[in-house]
Amino acid sequence: MRLYTLSKRHFVLVFVVFFVCFGLTVFIGIAGPNVIETSVARTDLNNSLKLKPFNLSSPPLSTYNQQLWLTCVVELDQHDVSLKKNVTITVKVLGVVKDGSTPYVNNQVHNRTRLLSCAQKCSEIIVVHLGYLNYTQYNVFVTFEDLNKLTYTIQNITFTWKTYNPTFSQVEIWFRFVFVVLTFMVTCLFAHSLRKFSMRDWGIEQKWMSILLPLLLLYNDPFFPLSFLVNSWFPGMLDDIFQSLFLCSLLLFWLCVYHGIRVQGERKCLTFYLPKFFVVGLLWLASVTLGIWQTVNEVHDPTYQYRVDTGNFQGMKIFFLVVANTYILYLLFLIVRACSELRNMPYVDLRLKFLTALTFVVLVISIVILYLRFGAQVLQDNFVAELSTHYQNSAEFLSFYGLLNFYLYTLAFVYSPSKNALYESQLKDNPAFSMLNDSDDDVIYGSDYEEMPLQNGQAIRAKYKEESDSD
Repeated sequence: MRLYTLSKRHFVLVFVVFFVCFGLTVFIGIAGPNVIETSVARTDLNNSLKLKPFNLSSPPLSTYNQQLWLTCVVELDQHDVSLKKNVTITVKVLGVVKDGSTPYVNNQVHNRTRLLSCAQKCSEIIVVHLGYLNYTQYNVFVTFEDLNKLTYTIQNITFTWKTYNPTFSQVEIWFRFVFVVLTFMVTCLFAHSLRKFSMRDWGIEQKWMSILLPLLLLYNDPFFPLSFLVNSWFPGMLDDIFQSLFLCSLLLFWLCVYHGIRVQGERKCLTFYLPKFFVVGLLWLASVTLGIWQTVNEVHDPTYQYRVDTGNFQGMKIFFLVVANTYILYLLFLIVRACSELRNMPYVDLRLKFLTALTFVVLVISIVILYLRFGAQVLQDNFVAELSTHYQNSAEFLSFYGLLNFYLYTLAFVYSPSKNALYESQLKDNPAFSMLNDSDDDVIYGSDYEEMPLQNGQAIRAKYKEESDSD
């Protein structure tokens, strides 16, 4: 692997290039458009209008708007009021076609109970969410059944339409296309570099990179433009499946590498792979189930939210958190054991340090992005229903895609075969041979000669040749 031939200066350069590329995508995102476009429909109230339906017309829409939300905020005449009350909302959604007719969406009127929660001001209520747009405009009739029973006078109800910004949709298409092209090029170059070697000579990191790079191609979703050509929920569902598949494969990669680097020779499926597939498979199943559950219900009912089936939703969320904590504990156990057992072994110790350092940086950046994006509400009960409406600018979108793409590109570069790959594959990837042929003194790392690469390649081979000539 190229990892063995890099000097300390080269490692610093690798991290610098990674941060520069990631920072570039963040700055481009900051300069980009807002993700969500809002349009306010303000309605003044008096006591005679409380029970009458509100007839709301959406702004003109195109496929670049992707999705549509209708939210409302109730404004009371008194501030600093603490109030929690269930309110029944009747919703009828009509689509406006070119000839002016307004057919029903889903052919029914929907009755839903929403929680009106007020502290200093009332919280926002999601009335309707359409996951894909079949019409260029929608008319929504909203009736509040229980507002006249409130002890406080309602001053106003503000309705807000939310859609994806068409400019952001175009930015998203182009950046996904760029990442798809870059990932395809990196995948081809990595496969080309391994063409001369049998799979049995590949290190465990190289085997996993040959799996993760094609999955990264799916994560960037080359089929994403279909969502603008086909009025269907299927392209969005496909994108969710691809993302969850890649992310869970990345979690499986970390487990297998930190365990497999200690286990040489044949890795049995029953004892090595099965426990890891079981834990990560449960995570993937839970994430896909939550996504499909929300999407399918919204297709049949635009007013659907998790509160309709809150018991099962809470059970699924608890199950997901339990499995996620199990994964974290398992991974920490493997990392601690690998570092304690292999810290004095040349080459293997270097592999552990590099992967751990780069992965730690990626995880820290991911946690910071999540916190900045959602704050302390990331694990609140409404995180599924309102997840897509918390984007504020393109930086929050590009940061995730750029971070994971450049993480895989960096690993592909470091794990690609070097010029002396054949020698390394026969000797260095095996810790047993590494200990027999080298000692800690044979690996000069971090010495005064910073420009000198690790002397575990040419120097050892030259020494071996000199001894052979003398004999």
